[in-house]
Amino acid sequence: MNNSNYQPIGIIGFGRFGQLLAQILSPDFKINILQHKTTITPKDNNLTIFTKPKDFYNNSKTIFFAVPIRKFEQVLKNHKKYINEDHILIDVLSVKTYPAKILKQEFNKRKNEIILTHPMFGPDSAKFGLSQTKLVMYPLKKGKSYDFWKSFFSKKGCQIIEIPPEEHDYLAAKSQGITHFIGRLLQKINFTATKIDTLGAKKLSEIMQQVCNDSWELFYDLQTLNPYTKKVRIEIGKAYDQLYNQLLPKKVSKQYTVFGIQGGKGSFNEEAVLSHIKKNKIKKYKIKYLYTTEKVLKTLHKGDIDYGLFAVHNSLGGIVWESARALAKYKVKIVGEFPIEIRHFLMIRKDINLNSITTIIAHPQVIKQCKGNLSKKYPHLKTISGKGDLIDTAACAKALSQDKLPKDYAILGPKRLANLYNLKIVDSNLQDAKNNLTYFFLVKLNR
Repeated sequence: MNNSNYQPIGIIGFGRFGQLLAQILSPDFKINILQHKTTITPKDNNLTIFTKPKDFYNNSKTIFFAVPIRKFEQVLKNHKKYINEDHILIDVLSVKTYPAKILKQEFNKRKNEIILTHPMFGPDSAKFGLSQTKLVMYPLKKGKSYDFWKSFFSKKGCQIIEIPPEEHDYLAAKSQGITHFIGRLLQKINFTATKIDTLGAKKLSEIMQQVCNDSWELFYDLQTLNPYTKKVRIEIGKAYDQLYNQLLPKKVSKQYTVFGIQGGKGSFNEEAVLSHIKKNKIKKYKIKYLYTTEKVLKTLHKGDIDYGLFAVHNSLGGIVWESARALAKYKVKIVGEFPIEIRHFLMIRKDINLNSITTIIAHPQVIKQCKGNLSKKYPHLKTISGKGDLIDTAACAKALSQDKLPKDYAILGPKRLANLYNLKIVDSNLQDAKNNLTYFFLVKLNR
């Protein structure tokens, strides 16, 4: 067979790979390019630009689809009316089960020869030729041209690998999929060259640069339109977590068990953790007052505490959303769940009268738990929650005692805060429910 049986060659999609394909084929074939907008001025006399699909297909014999993966189905549907049964259809997409399914759907009743290919090279890796490169091929609907193209690319230096679409995608997910994913991860952390780079570091840099030369659309489609890449990404995530956690100390201190809690000194969180410590007869311990659940989980993730404790639900106020939002960001193992009874007291500075108070500050959950009584007894007072560490009522009590909050603020929280921060209690048991229970989680790293 000679080249005349298969030309002119039509290429749809003239991006980076379409241009490389034209460069590979143009010494041996006449090339037609379908370009809806005449933005290309061909430098090669063997290249002809067509702007209308009908003219393009009427003047082309073998059609290479080098379009973005996500556009393949729409291109086929739009062009189907121009494709006759003499056209040889070849795709070069980086996934294979996806185009195979679409081609079967659209051309199952036609006699077109259809060849699936995946050139395992690109503009960067093939800039010095095709020697030692790999080309996956599979005859979805085999005809006389399959052996011709197999021989043609083999003579160009390609190693031909004949495997069905499912096997290709399974293998590609574990090779190309991982490579592209790691390359993009390196870009995300701004991986850059240093003056002490090892050969391994240089190789990683090359991978990142090569992968990131391709479009984000290609990366996204590789990761989402190959049915096996999701599982590989999940495996990478699990392996990362396991490896990261293995590098952290099994215990922060040889002498103490270190707890990090959501609240400050005098908070219900402290009461909860002390209850756990007493029940489990833990004699040597330290408590880190971290004020927010976000800080507790972040500190645990860094390996600076052994356990984290925070409130998750109240029988009256419902979900502690601060904790729910923080939990969504971290992977931890819940090792304990227990409630304590909650009673709320209103307290102010000793040098201030209740009549001078304008604002009650407390954790959002505290305000929810006392909403009814506050509206009945103190409808004239504004209720607010602090920002950052001051979302914690104990932190607010400490700040008020240190003149870091206005003197006309009242604190609503545990009775113990009054003694700790020299405040006076002006009202008691403001919780709306008699049996007011808050549930706490005790968590550790999931090793």
